[in-house]
Amino acid sequence: MISALSHLECSRTGKRYDADVVQGLSEAGAPLLARYDIERAARTLTPQALAGRPSTLWRYREMLPVRDAANIVSLGEGMTPIVPLPRYGNRIGLPRLTMKDEGLVPTGSFKARGAAVGVSRAAELGVTGVAMPTNGNAGSAWATYAARAGLRCLIAMPVAAPAISRTECVATGAELYLVDGLIGDAGRLVAAAVAERGDYQDVSTLKEPYRIEGKKTMGYEIVEQLGFTVPDAILYPTGGGVGLIGIYKALREMQELGWIGDRLPRLIAVQAEGCAPIVEAFRAGRDESEPFPDARTVAFGITVPKPLGDFLVLEAVRATGGTAIAVNDADLLAEQRRVAADEGTFICPEGGACLAAARQLRESGFLSGTDDVLVLNTGAGLKYPETIPVDVPALPVDGRIPAAAPALR
Repeated sequence: MISALSHLECSRTGKRYDADVVQGLSEAGAPLLARYDIERAARTLTPQALAGRPSTLWRYREMLPVRDAANIVSLGEGMTPIVPLPRYGNRIGLPRLTMKDEGLVPTGSFKARGAAVGVSRAAELGVTGVAMPTNGNAGSAWATYAARAGLRCLIAMPVAAPAISRTECVATGAELYLVDGLIGDAGRLVAAAVAERGDYQDVSTLKEPYRIEGKKTMGYEIVEQLGFTVPDAILYPTGGGVGLIGIYKALREMQELGWIGDRLPRLIAVQAEGCAPIVEAFRAGRDESEPFPDARTVAFGITVPKPLGDFLVLEAVRATGGTAIAVNDADLLAEQRRVAADEGTFICPEGGACLAAARQLRESGFLSGTDDVLVLNTGAGLKYPETIPVDVPALPVDGRIPAAAPALR
């Protein structure tokens, strides 16, 4: 056995559940969190041991839920680079700004992490089919890894989801349906289908325990890549919030492992003004969010009107002295374009939201010019070509390119 997985725990009541049978939500209707025998894991999972391990997220295998290495379903996911952004950072007053670029994992988004671990554990427990609603990237990731594992996959997504996500699902053989509504509407259809069919596991966000375990590896990687230190702040685009919850979980686990001390980075939940339930709850001092009316934003991946794990996101933000901030679509698209021109990195609109938030938090004084600030870009800009209008001159074959280049935007 390679995993130190001990049990599952209700995130609301603390009640223990058996980790070696298929589980959904707890009896309280709350997400289940994987817990580990930290003492056992620490015997072999050390900074020194990591130096000789493959550069994938499975390098943290003791703190992941797959019992037998033979059950790992992998496409080489993990260990994405942390890229300095000096030109752009200086532009916005954050000269020590860096970005962890999740656009470079399989399927082009951070969703591959959750899919790799979730599908691996599902297959290990005997699941033969998975089903989920999605805003796009999660569906394409789970469809891809389900195909790799030989599992059936049922996906429902809003008709407005990025077209490339549909293509990926169809290409990998998933059963795909489009819904004229939002992700919650897709979720209701999936839940009904799972109940009727009886042989699929509902792997919706936080309705199974292991997607978060894949996403928490972003936190492990950040700490390892920074020499077992933490930045001053981490900005994360927050829809369902699993990535932010996972990073916070990883930080707490690494404290128990003795890898880091008491100081944690301020975790900052970034949303779009068109769908900001976490921001509204944070400002109102509430522990849970209210459904956000008429949710709509170009950053489609964070269009989640009522996250199931909202209380866990709010806990992570408050426990680390962080904040929650919403930015408008015009600003996030502007930053997406600026960082591409400044640094040569074409990021997703959700990543652009983090940069717009970083700019605003620097202007407000929440972030200082000496802070080490890390933003998460959660997907490749190439998956969102419609966010960059291409309006350029078309020259005749006997035409001439101007002698002087136009000024940079």
